[in-house]
Amino acid sequence: MGPLRGIRIVEFAGIGPGPYCGMLLADMGAEIVRIDRPSAPPPPKGAVTQRGRSTLRLDLKDPASRGLCLDLLRNADALFEGFRPGVMERLGLGPGDVMNVNPRLVYGRMTGWGQHGPLAAAAGHDINYIALSGALHAIGPAERPVPPLNLVGDFGGGALFLAVGMLAALIHARATGEGQVVDAAMSDGAASLMAMFYGKFGAGTWADSREANYIDGGSHFYRTYQCRDDHWIAIAAIEPQFYSELIARAGLDLPEDHSQMDAGQWPALQALFEQRFRERTRSQWMELLEGTDACFAPVLSLAEAPSHPHNLARATFFERDGIVQPAPAPRFSRTPPAVRTEGSDPLRTLDGWGCAPAAIAALERLVR
Repeated sequence: MGPLRGIRIVEFAGIGPGPYCGMLLADMGAEIVRIDRPSAPPPPKGAVTQRGRSTLRLDLKDPASRGLCLDLLRNADALFEGFRPGVMERLGLGPGDVMNVNPRLVYGRMTGWGQHGPLAAAAGHDINYIALSGALHAIGPAERPVPPLNLVGDFGGGALFLAVGMLAALIHARATGEGQVVDAAMSDGAASLMAMFYGKFGAGTWADSREANYIDGGSHFYRTYQCRDDHWIAIAAIEPQFYSELIARAGLDLPEDHSQMDAGQWPALQALFEQRFRERTRSQWMELLEGTDACFAPVLSLAEAPSHPHNLARATFFERDGIVQPAPAPRFSRTPPAVRTEGSDPLRTLDGWGCAPAAIAALERLVR
């Protein structure tokens, strides 16, 4: 069930990107036991990012529980946590404590600012981390930066980089028997996601302002337009051949001497595009442009997207417990991923990890 079948991971419960990283790894077949506080409530309805693993509630300030946690980690391939720097060390579960009993363990750490640096101990959220990376400055209308949900910092710069880092470290551990710490900072990851733009800026081909570049909403051929029914469409006809197809299919009447890449002409051309796309409804534009090389898509809401024919054909979404949610991604030809059923007995899971029967019995007395 997935390419990570047989990989055992301990997740220390957190919020935001931590559970999402766990969801990705569990979807790909890793067997994950999630450790949470004894007083933690059950996951709320719609906690999609907590799917696919069982939860063990332990008081990590209790020496007996901490000892049992170390015994669990002795048989794990990896762990990950998202606390502020120093929290796991104070609990006696820092890298030195854990890797002393399991030298091949991969120890994943995800924070906003990283494990060291002037801001390492400070609180923050996605918008703060992407602000420091330069990403927030580049996104939104000219008048003000706009946070792109928490996709760039928490999930892109944090969870995805932690998952990639842990998988790389797992390959190294299997080859050498040596574990290591993976320090995934959301501010670092967001900066990495900006690599192409820093390259273009350094080469003098990217303006350091919003709505001034060809793929940040500044151009007429890469932006959203409102239709007659007030729905929106997305146009991304960058390449000349795709741009020509858009012009022809949409029946856009543009000046003969216009130049696609002349930024000085973009405002006037935007006005022409706006007028043209306002003449039809979104569904009419879909009928005319969807599936062509005009680089077109309707802007779908959360309620609409799962029902789009392309998403249906690829089973991009599925429904579980009354919640429509994204299916596991990416796809694998030999080891297709699947979503495990939550709520399985974590003690039964530990028995399959090779934990000592006495330790499992002691753990059972603590959690029952």
